[in-house]
Amino acid sequence: MPEREISCIVTEPRPVVRKFLARPQHEGVGAIVRRSIGRFELKYFDPFLVLDEFSVTAPAGFPDHPHRGFETVTYMLQGAVTHEDFEGHKGTIGAGDLQWMTAGRGIVHSEMPAAQGTQKGLQLWINLSSKHKMIEPRYQEMLSKDIKEAAKDGIKVRVIAGEALGTKSPIYTRTPTMYLDFTLKPGAHLQQPIPKSWNSFVYVLEGEGMFGSLKSSPVTGHHLLLLGSGDGLEAWNKSSKPLRFVLIGGEPLGEPLVQFGPFVMNTQEEIDQTIDDFENYINGFEKARHWRSEAALSLDF
Repeated sequence: MPEREISCIVTEPRPVVRKFLARPQHEGVGAIVRRSIGRFELKYFDPFLVLDEFSVTAPAGFPDHPHRGFETVTYMLQGAVTHEDFEGHKGTIGAGDLQWMTAGRGIVHSEMPAAQGTQKGLQLWINLSSKHKMIEPRYQEMLSKDIKEAAKDGIKVRVIAGEALGTKSPIYTRTPTMYLDFTLKPGAHLQQPIPKSWNSFVYVLEGEGMFGSLKSSPVTGHHLLLLGSGDGLEAWNKSSKPLRFVLIGGEPLGEPLVQFGPFVMNTQEEIDQTIDDFENYINGFEKARHWRSEAALSLDF
């Protein structure tokens, strides 16, 4: 994404304009997700298609399934998942690790628990512009130890994408995106710039915080906060325990959207073509004809 000059001072704090509690629902095979974007009340927040806080315990998981037209960002909070795709790419995403997958013209993959106990993480779907929807798939992966971190005045941030506290992530975002994992100690006050034209939101993971204004009500875990217009986020931890949340923002695409499950295109004709491609193993899905993941074979999905 192009470089942008970002001031370190927030002069127009973004207000919280909508708030949702992400309630548990079933997804995949036996998995539990708390979906905050991509649900009935909020089907799309340009360019973001889905945000899930997932929880899986073997044998539950997300067996073989396709994608086209967007990116998936998997950020593990606890435990680990094993990823495999029909191109032969495989690996384990452990606690604190990141996988930024550009599905592009087509991927079929599986995501299954790789450890005992409960595996937890966040998965974000980011839409791609029409000019990028049919590009070749690619991955950007980072181990937890390689994710850039910074700390100042009781604030710690892990910079998944974008920039915070003078620290930049090396992740390339085709749809310009920021993804920041903040932890605020009790008494800490954050000011984080956000490009004015971008859409942005907060998802609270742990603790209790105040966002946008000191007059706002404290917000607790599993809440999504949509932010209004302004040049940045202000947040306060007035509680006695640490506050952890992710701040995510992106440049809106402003394009038509037609979604059919794991396929996201611009027109119904493109969706129809995608379904035809997938069912006939063509135009990017050729290797799906004879492929099944090791996890699917072992569990006989």
